Formats: sequence, C-alpha cells, structure tokens
Amino acid sequence: MTEMPSSSPAVRPARDPVVLVDRCVCRQKSFAELLPLARAGGWGVAELGRQTGCGDQCGLCRPYLRRMLSTGETAFGFLLPPDAA
Repeated sequence: MTEMPSSSPAVRPARDPVVLVDRCVCRQKSFAELLPLARAGGWGVAELGRQTGCGDQCGLCRPYLRRMLSTGETAFGFLLPPDAA
C-alpha cells in the first residue's frame, strides 16, 4: 500500500520571532514612561512597584525593570529570564 502525500502545507516554525517588550502589561505603562519617574524619584524596582504598581502583579516585567534601571534601555527585543539583572 502506497501512502498518499499530505495535502496540507508543511508547518515550519518562525525563524527568530521578534518580541518587543516595552511595557508592564498588567498596568499598561511603558518603560519609557517609567524610567524618568524612577530616576526623578531615585527609585529602585521595589519603590517603582509601590509607586506605580508595575512589577507588583504578575512580576513578568521585573527583570526588564531591573535592566531598565541599570542601563536606561526601555525596549527589549528578547525575553529575559526572571532572575536577570
């Protein structure tokens, strides 16, 4: 018995999908909005969370907030692990 070729197209994973992380999703606050507030107030991640709520709900933005505060970056084209500095 001969197998018929599949009529469905081949499914290929996308190459290097671009994920732009530029905000706290829970609070819908962009890192570009948050950075000047944090710098003006001299806030770290904990105080930024207390003042804005960012980083205090799901926590997925915490590594980005830490990186934002240390480097000044406000958009990330990659996903950081939760313990990233």
